[in-house]
Amino acid sequence: MREPIRVLQVLGGTGLGGAESRVMDLYRNMDRDRVQFDFAVHTEKKGYFDDEIRRLGGRIYPLPRFRIYNWRAYRRAWKRFFETHPGYACVHGHMTSTAALYLPAAKRGGAALTVAHARSAGTDRGAKGLATRLLRRGLWKKADICLACSALAGQAVFGKRAWERGLVHVVPNAIEVEKYAYDPEKREKMRGRLGLSDRFVVGHVGRFNVMKNHLFLVEVFHQICRKRPDATLLLLGEGDCMEAARRRAEELSVSERVIFAGNKGNAEDYYQAMDLLIFPSLYEGLPGTVLEAQAAGLPCLMSDTITGEVALTELVETESLGQTAQEWAKRALALTEKAGQRRSRLEQIRAAGFDAKQQALSLEQFYRTGKGEGLWR
Repeated sequence: MREPIRVLQVLGGTGLGGAESRVMDLYRNMDRDRVQFDFAVHTEKKGYFDDEIRRLGGRIYPLPRFRIYNWRAYRRAWKRFFETHPGYACVHGHMTSTAALYLPAAKRGGAALTVAHARSAGTDRGAKGLATRLLRRGLWKKADICLACSALAGQAVFGKRAWERGLVHVVPNAIEVEKYAYDPEKREKMRGRLGLSDRFVVGHVGRFNVMKNHLFLVEVFHQICRKRPDATLLLLGEGDCMEAARRRAEELSVSERVIFAGNKGNAEDYYQAMDLLIFPSLYEGLPGTVLEAQAAGLPCLMSDTITGEVALTELVETESLGQTAQEWAKRALALTEKAGQRRSRLEQIRAAGFDAKQQALSLEQFYRTGKGEGLWR
């Protein structure tokens, strides 16, 4: 048998982030006798998916983290990497902040195809965000193919000029839809295990960073508690802003009603326990959390800064971040009543092209031929 072609996925790490989870959903469903993934990551720390990647036949290579002042060393590291690891069929860069540096190095190192994939529609504040915006200028010229998880992300990362010229292709953030199907028995079991059998559970799944807006979420929950004394806030994820969220919950005297569950590899089980998802992000590419919640039949209230492309069902409504926490709470509770009896929305998600099993077939063909028929819209 011929060896499978190898594709290098470039990420910040292999933790439970959105891009990482989406890549793994596709990797599990890929014909790995034909296409194999390797991972270049910007950390020495072991990631959540490391063991699974190796079980599936992938290799993980740590590269130095880009810190602005070390840009020469960063470029040299990538040059050495491709000198010692030639022959990739594709280098797929999900980390667009420095793709303008590593994708040209990949091409010079013999990669047949280079891809820049926009996963977010915003940047960090301060010097880091400024550096990212500068490095992304003209990125569309430095990749063979430009992909984006949404139109909003495509324009934000590659610029309106590239978007209007049709040089950016939108590829849905596919998920493994079946595992999120609503299951009343699993719901009862999870709520019992978490001590939430008689509670109204507001949920959120996402890394604790500024863009996810957890402090405002806690304020919204505080307002919900005034109408629903039985409310509990269930938070999955970890990150730098977790302690600030804890402090805010204490200040509002709701800390005993907030569960900081940490990172969970079985988030699909926790969606079952929830009654409502609130997602007030400052910006997103196309959040997998909102897709997963819809698959599980959860009503979702998200900020209107998030692309409407993620609203695949009637379960999703938006609210302005200019509105008060009290207004958000009112809208959230009204949405819960409006949603009616809970049921999965798997077919709607599949029909919109967000099924990882279907997309993996198209992606495999893309990696082998460079042609995107069936992969992008």
